[in-house]
Amino acid sequence: MKTKFLAAFAALLSFPALAAAQPACTALVITGHTTYMPVAWAADGKIDGAAPELVAGIARKLGVKTVTSKDYGSWEKAQAAVARGDADVIFGIYRNDERAKWLDYVEPAFMMDPVSVVARKGDGFAYAQWDDLKGRKGVTNVGESFGTAFDGFMAKNLTVARAQGVDKAFEALLNKSADYLIIGLYPGRLEVKRLGIGSKVEFMPKEIDSFGMYVGFSKKSKCNELKTAFAASLKQEVAEGRVKSLLDAAQKKLEK
Repeated sequence: MKTKFLAAFAALLSFPALAAAQPACTALVITGHTTYMPVAWAADGKIDGAAPELVAGIARKLGVKTVTSKDYGSWEKAQAAVARGDADVIFGIYRNDERAKWLDYVEPAFMMDPVSVVARKGDGFAYAQWDDLKGRKGVTNVGESFGTAFDGFMAKNLTVARAQGVDKAFEALLNKSADYLIIGLYPGRLEVKRLGIGSKVEFMPKEIDSFGMYVGFSKKSKCNELKTAFAASLKQEVAEGRVKSLLDAAQKKLEK
């Protein structure tokens, strides 16, 4: 009898340890840009692309049973959802001080993203430095940030309107509401191809800059505890060339 009691007591003591060993985060809601192909794009209520594939794969390796990719309607609304804690993770996001108030960035950046200046063909201008954009009207997508340094320069020195979507930004450029468009090189090229406007626009040879694209956890997410393990796995994926493979696969998917 005593032996049975001790065995039962030992089993009872082991329950907290077993509970502690189980990951508290069993479900993850992830989101990202709606029009940033091939990194991320909206499709059937979710976000498709290389970045969500990368994030979901790592999360499952860490024991997360359910990963739900969700489209919140726009890049701006996706960020708001993460800030509120409605979504746990956002991917393909640049680092800036304002976002760091509600977002815990995961190091390292999973890729570098060159940002371009696009002009109407035939209406281009000499662009070699940020100052060359002064005195002209620019446009970019709503919710975009281009790093703390350029964001500060833009706010202080430039006139840049915000369009409700990348397609609307190109529309503003083509109808001469803007003299130039600021956009990531990769999604910009794909959008030009999709819209069939390659003969009407040109990408300036000099880029604004190249920025790190990050994964970030909402400060309000209960899954924030995964951040350290996620960072270690992400570093390995980047080193092994997994991101490039995912980008290539996403590119092929878009071309079908």
